[in-house]
Amino acid sequence: MRLKTSYSAREVAALTGLTARQLQTWDATGVFAPAIAPRRTAQGGFTERRYTPVDVLELAALADLRRRGFTPALLRAMMDTLRTCFRRRLAETLDDAGELRLLTDGRGLFLRTQQGHVFDLLADPSQPLVTADGLPLEAVRPAGRRRKVSRSGKRRRASRPAAG
Repeated sequence: MRLKTSYSAREVAALTGLTARQLQTWDATGVFAPAIAPRRTAQGGFTERRYTPVDVLELAALADLRRRGFTPALLRAMMDTLRTCFRRRLAETLDDAGELRLLTDGRGLFLRTQQGHVFDLLADPSQPLVTADGLPLEAVRPAGRRRKVSRSGKRRRASRPAAG
């Protein structure tokens, strides 16, 4: 299998379970901007958003956190904290072998170092927690999610309520 160098918003939506509208909104509100930004064309329009393989990995993890109930504002705060306080991309915290590991207890987002220090990314990321032993922390993993497929093998579109 050959890895693609970039993915369209439609491809990312199919791989992560996010919608193209969510991707557009997350870009506009600063939750997640694609590495390959749209650019102005000679006709005055813009090219489509393109996402790198690392972007897709990070978006799959963000989609999983969103499904767990984390708001876009909390996801943006986490991304900002990773970037400013720890100088890391989200993808660098998704591998068990990395220096830092992103964890959650379902309510908060935490970062564990190889030395075992745990930082609360949403409350006070500058100070490690005194004890994190009692927290039921689990690693955040990028979970790809495909759209539902009908019995005939064709992809189904989400049903929309009838206009009324």
